[in-house]
Amino acid sequence: MKNKILVVAVHPDDETLGCGGTLLRHKANGDEIHWLICTTIDKTHSYYTTREQEIKEVSNLYEFDSVVNLRLNTMQVDEYSMSELITSISKVINDIKPDTIYLPFKGDVHSDHRKIFEAAYSCTKSFRYPFIKRIYMMETLSETEFAPSTKEDSFMPNVFVDISKYLDKKIEIMKVFKSETSLVPFPRSVENIKALAIFRGCTLGGGYIGYDKPIYAESFVLLKERQIQ
Repeated sequence: MKNKILVVAVHPDDETLGCGGTLLRHKANGDEIHWLICTTIDKTHSYYTTREQEIKEVSNLYEFDSVVNLRLNTMQVDEYSMSELITSISKVINDIKPDTIYLPFKGDVHSDHRKIFEAAYSCTKSFRYPFIKRIYMMETLSETEFAPSTKEDSFMPNVFVDISKYLDKKIEIMKVFKSETSLVPFPRSVENIKALAIFRGCTLGGGYIGYDKPIYAESFVLLKERQIQ
């Protein structure tokens, strides 16, 4: 049975960092995948045209079934009212009717992430959105690991997805966002993306296959799962 997947990316590249391999796995399994981008840089910014081209290229690489950009001002999401955000996100969710949603982690250090999580999670009530079956929070390098180290804000995953077949393409896609990657010790370096995937793969179980090939994984916090007959 084909599933409908929606990833809520606060900024372009969050979808790749947070669940890029999982999205590719969904696509390979015949699922629909949809990309909601929440923010954009100002049109007067020197990088605006390049970023628009990057988004188009990334969309083609994933073969997204739809891409919606709310075009909120990046770094300024907290200036929008919660009502405005909920109305915009709710419309997209009702148009797509996904059964699975990937959201940013509620404790991410970036205020844009926290605000979008709050608004998007408000759009998942079962009596208003009965088609939603599963809701996950994803971890985003340079945001999730910098959250305060308290039990309320710590990312403690309980779902792990093997992305071993898709890690190389995830990294290929991430490299499209040229301004968002750099060399170690930058959090979004290729080495760190691989390191996190190995760490999550070891937690998934199995660790190394024959002690010479790592299992790569992405991890999530499952917030809700409904079994519908």
